[in-house]
Amino acid sequence: MLTERDAQAAIARQVKSLRQGRKWSLDELASRSGVSKGMLVQIEGARTNPSIGTLCRVAESFGVSVGRLIEGEPEPVVKIVGADEPAVLWRGPGGGAGRLLRGVNDPAFVEVWEWRMAPGEEHDSGDHAPRTREIIHVREGSLTMVIDGADYRVRTGETIDFFADRPHRYGNPGPVEAVLTMVVVLPTGERDRRV
Repeated sequence: MLTERDAQAAIARQVKSLRQGRKWSLDELASRSGVSKGMLVQIEGARTNPSIGTLCRVAESFGVSVGRLIEGEPEPVVKIVGADEPAVLWRGPGGGAGRLLRGVNDPAFVEVWEWRMAPGEEHDSGDHAPRTREIIHVREGSLTMVIDGADYRVRTGETIDFFADRPHRYGNPGPVEAVLTMVVVLPTGERDRRV
C-alpha cells in the first residue's frame, strides 16, 4: 500500500528528476507552473502534502500526468493496481477522499480517480491545461458542479463530461456520501503559464 508519506517521497523524487532533466532551475519551474518557489522547495524536500491543484500545475508544466509524478517507472504492458495501493491525494473536512487510481502517459495522458465526498463537502479546482476534459460518473449520491459560473446537478447513475480548462467546483449537496469515478484526459506537451 502506498501511504501518503510514500506518495510525498515519490512526488519529491519525480519533480526533482523531471526538473533537473530539463535543466530548469526552481525559479524556472515556478514561473512555468505558477507555483511558488517556496512550495516547490517543500515538494522536492518531501516536506508537504501538495494540493491536487498544485500537483496538476506542476505536472502540466512538465507535460505529464499527475500519475507520472507518483510513479516514475516505465509503463508496463499490463498493470494491476491493488485496491489499497492508491494513495489519498485529497482529504475533505468531513472525511471525504480523492485517490488517483491510475495515471498513464502513453499513448495519451489519462487519469482515473475515485472520489468520495461527505455530505456538504466541496472542492474548488482551478483551470487545467487548455483542452483538458473531465468525465465524472456518479456511482452513489449526487454531485453539484459549478463550471464557469453555471450550476449542474448530477445524480446517481448520471455522467457529466466537460472541458476542465476553466475554473470549476465539485460539491456534495445531498444527505449521503457521493461516490464518483472521474476520468481526466489531458493534452500532450508542456504547459507554460507565462504565455
